Amino acid sequence: MGPHYNEHVRTRQVPLDQLSVRYVKGVGPARAERLKRLGIHTVEDALLAVPRRYEDRSHLAPIHTLRPGQLATVRGQVVSTSFRRAQGGRPIVEAAVSDSTGIISCRWFNQPYLAQQLHVGDELILYGQLEPSHRLQLVHPEIERVDGQRGEETGDASLHMGRIVPVYSLTEGITQRWFRRMIQTLLTQYAGQLDEVLPESLRKRHQLQPLAWSIQYIHFPESWETLQQAQWRLVFEELFLMQVRLALRRARLLARKKPQRYQPEGALTTQFLRRLPFALTHSQQQVLKELVSDLCKPSPMLRLLQGDVGCGKTVVAALLMAIAVQSGYQAALMAPTELLAEQHHGVLSAYFEPLRVKVRLMSQQIGASQRKSLLEEIGKGTVGIVVGTHALIESSVSFKNLALVVIDEQHKFGVVQRSALARKATTPDVLVMTATPIPRTLALSLYGDLTCSTITELPPGRLPIRTLLLDESQRAEAYRIIRDELRQDRQGYVVYPLIDAHNRRELKAATQMARHLQTDVFPNSRVALLHGQMRPATQQSVMRGFADGQIHLLVSTVIVEVGLDIPNATVMLIEHPEQFGLAQLHQMRGRIGRGAQPATCLLITQATDDTVRKRLSAFVETADGFRLAEHDLSLRGPGELLGKHQHGWLRFRVADLLRDQAMLELAREEAINLVASDPALARPEVAALKARLGASRGRVRG
Repeated sequence: MGPHYNEHVRTRQVPLDQLSVRYVKGVGPARAERLKRLGIHTVEDALLAVPRRYEDRSHLAPIHTLRPGQLATVRGQVVSTSFRRAQGGRPIVEAAVSDSTGIISCRWFNQPYLAQQLHVGDELILYGQLEPSHRLQLVHPEIERVDGQRGEETGDASLHMGRIVPVYSLTEGITQRWFRRMIQTLLTQYAGQLDEVLPESLRKRHQLQPLAWSIQYIHFPESWETLQQAQWRLVFEELFLMQVRLALRRARLLARKKPQRYQPEGALTTQFLRRLPFALTHSQQQVLKELVSDLCKPSPMLRLLQGDVGCGKTVVAALLMAIAVQSGYQAALMAPTELLAEQHHGVLSAYFEPLRVKVRLMSQQIGASQRKSLLEEIGKGTVGIVVGTHALIESSVSFKNLALVVIDEQHKFGVVQRSALARKATTPDVLVMTATPIPRTLALSLYGDLTCSTITELPPGRLPIRTLLLDESQRAEAYRIIRDELRQDRQGYVVYPLIDAHNRRELKAATQMARHLQTDVFPNSRVALLHGQMRPATQQSVMRGFADGQIHLLVSTVIVEVGLDIPNATVMLIEHPEQFGLAQLHQMRGRIGRGAQPATCLLITQATDDTVRKRLSAFVETADGFRLAEHDLSLRGPGELLGKHQHGWLRFRVADLLRDQAMLELAREEAINLVASDPALARPEVAALKARLGASRGRVRG
């Protein structure tokens, strides 16, 4: 065991998740304020602030052994420094650092303050990658002072040298050496007081180390093997806690018995299917069987329906609504935007109004008198299907007998909004839909309480969309392709990442370019602008004009990502595609090619970075949204992929959903088995786990 590992649990007055780090020796109020910037408020926060990487300083590389392109950690003394400005005014700080074997050059751009902080004679540890050239040079290496300069204490070399050394994500005013000393102090005093939440039988089954041991060695590993064991344990705990929460939620919901009883076959569903101008695909039929089977169970349906753009999820959901209505109940569909809600309303009205089923749109834009009348209709149950945005979850909206809740593009909503509509009914059946393909790891994390169905086929006759990656020199060719489509009475989109370019002059923006395209490029076509900051009435007017064919070219921001179904649109130009994620690009591309004519998606980028070009090339080469989603996750992580609403649910300290897929599966299996065998978590060995789940979210951001 390590020198700071403490088996016994000390008597304490304040739980570690409530004990302020301010009162730890050496911290004080000033440093406590800086630590808050790192999300560290309590002793527990600090103990679980795991390093972002590690350096093996047991064998520091002599400078004369370094080779170009190598990632290295070296120790040396500053022998010279210089400061200058490059052409254009960019500040450059340079330093030469030597050890007993040689000299290495270091260079930092846009960090002029380093000129005041680096002095001849300073002893430094440098970490970085050498330039791939013959000259030994580190560009932007990380710096750590070795001795007691600038207020640093000495005598703790064993934490910083001659071992695997942790490197943390810090903030201004907090140094690596000081932070390591604080962690060492906390480990000595408090590591043994952390609550062990994993049942002993589970730890033995998977050979997981105790929590205190793992916290010790996640910070100061004695070897790479002990570090791996510590990470394994802590990753499992984070994922297991999240999966237990999801399993408990699902168990609670499924334990409830719903009052509604459905009639899957009847006059309405028969007429609905008879009126469809197409046959359902095999995949749609299979998914429909799964959903109808759920409806007929005594417990509520909790299902995620996902499928690529244009696969026909809406018609499957409409059939479920038909079953609900013919069984004497109401159905509601919630969409994230006014445009998408209006589109759903139009589609469902076309399906159901000829069958004498009332479909109404609940929008924040309707007038007071119309709203009052609509609320009365919904409350009396004379409206069979209600479509809306967040307006549906307002307290004034009350249903008579809501039984089926459909939530479209769920990832656009927050977790709270997901359940708010469901609370409008006693025990509703819930169908969550998304056209954004979700990698399995995210699906198990975001929707672990739902059963997943996937439509894997596109309707017959859908032509593949030609996708071209162009650079600025090929802009005239892109405009020629668009012009040819417009001359054939077809329509198109031009999409920009910004509304206005005043603050980002390097990027073309929708407002400025709409004027340019109308005046200088396509003067014989009608060009219109659409973006999210327009008044809703203006947005609706533009969209109606585009749907009616009066507008030929729609210049837009990412607002077109979801919900626009214009079969006559056959061409799309996306400017600065590197500013979008692959999932967004895939969604936007799905807005074209929805009719019988072939379609073309054009990307114009000025990016030269190899990683960016590789990502865009992956988009050009595949139309498989699930493959693109996995690729997007590997490159961008869940934060950018999901956006701020959902990412808070997946903010882990140690776990990484891409790296730890196998661990997620294992944690999910164990969580499901635990809840199935002990749904109340009543066994003594899970008492600490139950307490953790009942307390504030604390260390696991689930």
